[in-house]
Amino acid sequence: MSGEAEPLAIPESWLRIRKMHPEGTAIRCVTDGESILVPRIPAAHLRVGDQIRLGSPAAPGSEFLARKSLHSGKSRYLYFCLIGYVTQPKSDKRDQHFVRAEILDSSLGFTSLHLPNAAVRDYFYFFPRRPGEDRATTLYELLRATATASFADLRLCYRIRRLELAAQQAGAELRDLERAFNLLAHPELRSCYDALRADPDSPALFPYGGFGQCLASGDPSDDGHTFFVRRLLSYVPEQTQRAFRAPLRRVEFYDGYAIYRDSRRTAEIYLDPSVLPLGWDPTWNQWKHLVGTKLGVSATFVESGKYRRRGSDWHLVRWQTALPSRIEVKLPADATETINVARRTYERFGEHYDAIERIRAWLEREPLEEAELKDLRHKFRIPAGFDVAQFCWKPDYDPFFYQQLRKRAVKVFLFRGEYLFQLGRTVVAEVPQVGHATYVFARPADIREFLKRYAATTRDDIRKNRGNVAVDLGFIGRVHHGVNPRKWLAEIRSRIGEPVDCSLTLVS
Repeated sequence: MSGEAEPLAIPESWLRIRKMHPEGTAIRCVTDGESILVPRIPAAHLRVGDQIRLGSPAAPGSEFLARKSLHSGKSRYLYFCLIGYVTQPKSDKRDQHFVRAEILDSSLGFTSLHLPNAAVRDYFYFFPRRPGEDRATTLYELLRATATASFADLRLCYRIRRLELAAQQAGAELRDLERAFNLLAHPELRSCYDALRADPDSPALFPYGGFGQCLASGDPSDDGHTFFVRRLLSYVPEQTQRAFRAPLRRVEFYDGYAIYRDSRRTAEIYLDPSVLPLGWDPTWNQWKHLVGTKLGVSATFVESGKYRRRGSDWHLVRWQTALPSRIEVKLPADATETINVARRTYERFGEHYDAIERIRAWLEREPLEEAELKDLRHKFRIPAGFDVAQFCWKPDYDPFFYQQLRKRAVKVFLFRGEYLFQLGRTVVAEVPQVGHATYVFARPADIREFLKRYAATTRDDIRKNRGNVAVDLGFIGRVHHGVNPRKWLAEIRSRIGEPVDCSLTLVS
């Protein structure tokens, strides 16, 4: 027996990396057992001789735990996984802040990452450092902006600096620039960063709420369920490119920035006056519901999460937040004119409030045809330019549904919050709001008798045919608005007897 010490036996669950070589967009690690592919970012922290435990299945981007031997004889662990929702900062028993990240689909037994405040702060907020200097470059310095710059000025600085770095082909600096802008262009994250500059121990938010690939160094807990992070090495959020038309009425306007939120699309976008050049201010919130304009939005979204209370329980709702650096907004040519009309309409509502309320009270009792409403408008001295359709209009109504039926109608009647359209072969009752349905009826012999019967019943009674009311009204069926208005239109055209353009159903 030789005097040399025998190497320590490696448990069967651990595999030693023998070789590493590039393969496509990943690195292939040849081990004592199976050969695995590891994404380039986490693979950059691995070396030949490291020990690794794999999640199942072993595929590119799958979970792994690596053990690296240090000169002191101790081990350092690296953990790569997919994380979900990250909590808001909390304080432990020593009054030190931390966040906890949910681990998704772990086959190694981990359920969460414990991220101390310093790990989140240093990776996301204090990451840029000048060569040879201990002091981190501030995010404002990266953009060459001042700490008091408005959100529009920040975007201008970002665009100018990006052009400069692109000309220099400075890839790493471009990535740092984009990271800095995506933090400072988000009001809540900017406030967090400013607080950290003043006090590095203040709570550090995990930007955009998690969901992505995470690589960290640290130690597993004794029970193997929690990985305690010492340093966050890499985080790549889940990203999705989306394009859609966003109603301007869903934008909430603040001083210097605005937020578009849509619970149906589970999307939110932070906007500044540079990307939405309409000269808006917070007073727009008073009358924005009267604006029918839709913005053309194209953006890269990252996954995020929000907890919502339903009854006595809290439920996690997946959301997507647009990265400020990758937002494009296109305005329709008539946007300014439409906005000015909405503002004037709102002012007229205030000026003629009492008369309008009297007409609305009348509409609560019985349906009135547009010509009758115009006569009432003249009687109560409401300006002729006031659109009588506004008497029933609600903030969340979508002009698309109303306009498509309005241009096909012989007559239009208003009743409470509904519009009843007399078409060539049918009568259609419409609440032009996402989440509602369009009710279609056979054309009655006497439209006034139909309106009288309709006003005396409810939509619930019609659906259930309570007292044969659906039969008496000639109810044909209802068409849900759904998430795709074009599909709704194709179904409506079929119900009212129009030829259907099948291409409409293919438009998302």
